[in-house]
Amino acid sequence: MGRVEGKTVLITGAARGQGRAHAIRLAEEGADIIAVDLCEDIATNDYPLATRADLDETVRQVEKLDRRIVAFQADVRERESLQAAVASGVAELGGTLDAVVAQAGICPLGTQEAQAFLDAVTVDFNGVVNAVDAALPHLADGGSVVATGSLAALIPGSTDNPANGFGGLGYSFAKRAVASFVNDLALVLAPRRIRANAVHPTNCNTDMLNSDVMYRQFRPDLEHPTREDALPAFPAMNAIPVPYVEPEDIAAAVLFLVSDESRYVTGVQLRVDAGGYVKLRPQQPSF
Repeated sequence: MGRVEGKTVLITGAARGQGRAHAIRLAEEGADIIAVDLCEDIATNDYPLATRADLDETVRQVEKLDRRIVAFQADVRERESLQAAVASGVAELGGTLDAVVAQAGICPLGTQEAQAFLDAVTVDFNGVVNAVDAALPHLADGGSVVATGSLAALIPGSTDNPANGFGGLGYSFAKRAVASFVNDLALVLAPRRIRANAVHPTNCNTDMLNSDVMYRQFRPDLEHPTREDALPAFPAMNAIPVPYVEPEDIAAAVLFLVSDESRYVTGVQLRVDAGGYVKLRPQQPSF
């Protein structure tokens, strides 16, 4: 216990799923949390997004751990509103920020609307840049930036398969851009000893995976597949024979990257993917 004792951490997309798991795990280890979430749906995204009630539940669970948390409804696509939320949260929790976890994301599969491409890019990539931009004026030397990528985006022909529509292409583009951004951001922030790393999950047991649009991607042979229909196909992504990882598995990696245990770990693409990358794109590591 206490691996991030006394740290203040900004988390976007904190209302449910991976974002909530990060908030709870970091709070268990002593962190205070600035939680941000849109709490509204986006029209091109087929599955419902988090609600204010979800964000309130994250607050309740963190407070149950006797840690402080402030929560804001803000859109990561809107830099000024995100900056205002972060500044307000930092002021309320003590005047400094130790880490930012840019988690907010959508996956608008199955549509040929151009707007779906733009929504995926502006949430999944611009949202990461905006979170870092909002955090940087408050981020202490020796701090940490963690961004959420995706195994699917690292595998050509996965979410960017034309069958997945323009939203899938936008998702892949955005997550690949996150990987590149973190690689170069690590160099930019190194003089201040601020680390920048990306975490790339495989299928994760969240509302994004457990949605009708995702079931159709895994079982295109069925018109209206259910979770039970899709479940046997989920392990195809992974080398370790599991259908998905849990949000808490990703939160464990985030905790390490936020903690001082990773003080010399930067520019890393950390795959929490049950061996999915080496299974689907085997190659020798570069040295």
